Amino acid sequence: MNALATLRIALNALRINKLRSALTMLGIVIGVAAVIVMIAIGHGAQARVEEQIKSLGSNLMIMLPGSTTAGGVRLGTGAQQRLSEDDGMAVAREVPEVQVVAPTLRGSGQIVVGNQNWSTQIQGVTPDYFEAREWNVSNGRAFDDNDMSGAMKIVILGQSVVQQLFGTADPVGQVIRVRRVPCLVVGVLESKGQSMSGQDQDDIVLLPINTARNRVLGSEQGSLRRVNSLLIKTRAGADMKAAEEKIRALMRQRHKVQDGAEESITLRNLTEMLQAQEASSRVMALLLAAVASVSLLVGGIGIMNIMLVSVTERTREIGLRMAVGARARDILQQFLVEATTLSLIGGLVGIALGVGGSALVAYLADWPTALEPLAIVLAIGFAAGIGIFFGYYPARKASRLLPIEALRYE
Repeated sequence: MNALATLRIALNALRINKLRSALTMLGIVIGVAAVIVMIAIGHGAQARVEEQIKSLGSNLMIMLPGSTTAGGVRLGTGAQQRLSEDDGMAVAREVPEVQVVAPTLRGSGQIVVGNQNWSTQIQGVTPDYFEAREWNVSNGRAFDDNDMSGAMKIVILGQSVVQQLFGTADPVGQVIRVRRVPCLVVGVLESKGQSMSGQDQDDIVLLPINTARNRVLGSEQGSLRRVNSLLIKTRAGADMKAAEEKIRALMRQRHKVQDGAEESITLRNLTEMLQAQEASSRVMALLLAAVASVSLLVGGIGIMNIMLVSVTERTREIGLRMAVGARARDILQQFLVEATTLSLIGGLVGIALGVGGSALVAYLADWPTALEPLAIVLAIGFAAGIGIFFGYYPARKASRLLPIEALRYE
């Protein structure tokens, strides 16, 4: 018997019991759809983490002032306020793994233009900040050394600030007041989106660091070239662990910290933290897919159960076919085709539901999903494999029936 005839007989057998065939496929449908949705959710989480890594900048560490103890009370990170621009220059000069160091001053305040105002984060930075954060200017220009030395009253705005104050208008060349200090807008940053903590990175105003210290943030930052943090970008391929150890040793020497005493700085490897989160997301994606694949196993067991029932119901038919010349191989092939057809149809329906479910999750839960073509191919392949694996035993049982005993079956 040729393959086309076998397929036609198998499809006729399935069509006779439409409801039973549909219910048998339900397990495969749910399993394939669940696997696709779970993989899409997992890959969406990984994509979000990768975006966060890119938004921070690669090979990035952040140095913060350390904690201190006053009257027996330990204060938090940043309490010492001992970091300075000179520390950043020393790190850039003496640690060969470091590509660039960007000191930053942070504050907040009201930004006013015309009858519009907006409260946002204010940061004083140097030109190295844009290289460290890999943050380009989409419109206008970045800061240069002349802006630093002259403490020029100029600003670069984040996209969220532009939207709140100017809407669709071009802000470059406009004068705004930053904490009542008039400043000229010279540039607009590219959009960065949210950070890993959910903070809007585009809700920011950048000023030259000397302008921020001397004219805007004022006495809050003092006059000793103090900074709130140092952004440290290491060279591509450099050993970040080795760089971290050298930086810690250099800071202990500069701040005259004795052996065994508490360090004067806190150094955080942001790339390492996000890579750990990415690994966790990858494990979560695999776990979700594994849990969802259990329903595929249940669907396969359902196929085996129904095929065994079908063999019992059609025993006389099998005996009659074998009596008129059908070989055991033909019977085996027929039941395998029936089981595989059930799985494949269920797999195709499951793929459609999985794609739709992924889009629905992205829309309703505002959660990014990423459909993987490989996942869809594997799902349909796995569905076919389920049909063959769980359909083989019933098909083998049918093919081994003796014609004389099958014809006597009531």
